[in-house]
Amino acid sequence: MVAFVNHRLDILVATTIIESGLDIPNANTIFIHQADKYGLADLHQLRGRVGRYKHRAYCYLLLEAGQSLTGTAARRLKAIEEFSELGAGFKIAMRDLEIRGAGNILGTEQSGHIAAVGYELYCQLLETAVRKLKKEPLKETAHVAIDLPIEAFIPTEYIPAGRPKIEAYRRFSRIASFEELEELTAELVDRFGQLPEPVETLVELKRIQLLAQPWQLDDIHLEPGFLVLGYRNPLRLKQLVRASGNRLRVVDQRSAYLPLADEVASGRKLLVVVKTLLQQSAIPV
Repeated sequence: MVAFVNHRLDILVATTIIESGLDIPNANTIFIHQADKYGLADLHQLRGRVGRYKHRAYCYLLLEAGQSLTGTAARRLKAIEEFSELGAGFKIAMRDLEIRGAGNILGTEQSGHIAAVGYELYCQLLETAVRKLKKEPLKETAHVAIDLPIEAFIPTEYIPAGRPKIEAYRRFSRIASFEELEELTAELVDRFGQLPEPVETLVELKRIQLLAQPWQLDDIHLEPGFLVLGYRNPLRLKQLVRASGNRLRVVDQRSAYLPLADEVASGRKLLVVVKTLLQQSAIPV
């Protein structure tokens, strides 16, 4: 191994131990003997031992002369040939599930649905269906839709487009407590610097969502001259009306209206009004 790394040998004959992270940039060709004996993960890792530099690399999958392939082996070899681009590991893993089978949920019958809606959403839909069949109470979603005329986003100059930015948005969407929000805010400041105004607004919107959840609100939006709260629990809403000094007006079984002055109908002042409304006296549990 040392002689090969130091270029004293041109050929290294080895077992699959090299799939455990061998990184030799100048290695540009690999022959995998009896390739039909390996699983997709093994083949993918072995193939990745070459082409780790700027030079074009080659991977040859060798079979015994005159040997007939099983259907499963042929599909594995075809998958390795098909998925050769950068970042193909996820596609190979999905194809491996199809080939090996993982029951009806993740196997060939359902994998198309997973690819269409995403793994996490698919699991949520599956859990909902199972709860209905078992006649168990459905998980209550605590999401509060907020539609206000303010800019709340992560600028590209703060977090460049790519995986870190997607992950930041994903973590914002999954926050379920003020402690988690503070932790994420502190982490963003530590990694990327002081929060720009659009990100601060995004944090405030998330804080408003958390404040709105105990009141069992569904949405918060504006209509000319009014802040509109969509609610689903009349008892909670009555408590909020009393806590607001009766400034909040119930207009029907779905909506309540709070009159707004023109000077607070947009921007950060509007956020202050909404937070002040929702931060009323403690809600009895």
